[in-house]
Amino acid sequence: MENIEILLVEDDANDAELALLTLRRNNILNKIHLVTDGQEALDFLHCQGKYSNRTDENKPQLILLDLKLPKINGLEVLKNIRENDNTKNIPVAIFTSSELDKDMIDGYKLGANSYIQKPLDFTQFSEAVKQAGLYWSLVQK
Repeated sequence: MENIEILLVEDDANDAELALLTLRRNNILNKIHLVTDGQEALDFLHCQGKYSNRTDENKPQLILLDLKLPKINGLEVLKNIRENDNTKNIPVAIFTSSELDKDMIDGYKLGANSYIQKPLDFTQFSEAVKQAGLYWSLVQK
């Protein structure tokens, strides 16, 4: 888990696999760590629970965050990220299938850096993942 650069928070195994494949196919070669629910995301970020062996030095440099998550929803995860001094400056891209304007508005109010709606079409999904990865790589330069 050393030098994690992207944290992908996604509970749908198919969407996670597609996102990882698309990032790789588009030469986004950063290290990626996958967690599958909101509580696991917070445990990872705050080095607690099964991630208590991690240190704050290995913070992700980008979080791709789904909203519809088990245990703790994505907006609550985002709120926690922004309220914590150790995580508040990590860029967060909401990556969700939600079509609700309220989710987008709430996401931006809570400090999301971008909001990407997952399309159902493979080509559009690939393009959305590619843009999220390219956005992150541009931010780092």
